[in-house]
Amino acid sequence: MQLNEVSFSDAVPVDGYGPGFFRIGGKVIEGAVIVTEKQARSWAGLQDAEALKALAGDHDVIFVGMGAEIAHLPKDLRAELDAAGVGVEVMSSPSACRTYNVLLSEGRRVALAVLPV
Repeated sequence: MQLNEVSFSDAVPVDGYGPGFFRIGGKVIEGAVIVTEKQARSWAGLQDAEALKALAGDHDVIFVGMGAEIAHLPKDLRAELDAAGVGVEVMSSPSACRTYNVLLSEGRRVALAVLPV
């Protein structure tokens, strides 16, 4: 089997995570975070729907990590995102980080919004 190194060019990958933090593009960010190919920033969490809706035009899908375990988005948040045309995939935060990195390395238009584990 041949292993190939993943190249992210100038994109911002998730390097790691732990209890209460994420390491993204070499920087540690405490708490919830939104990550795009260009930047990572703190996020107020599920009550901050506006930050998620702002990603709609430039990203085909937003991976939402719900923490250590998978959980459903609150119904009102899901309805608000659907109405705004935001594509969302919900999973655990570790799965969301891995999926984001894989699709980011393929040059896909993805974003990540994750709650800490």
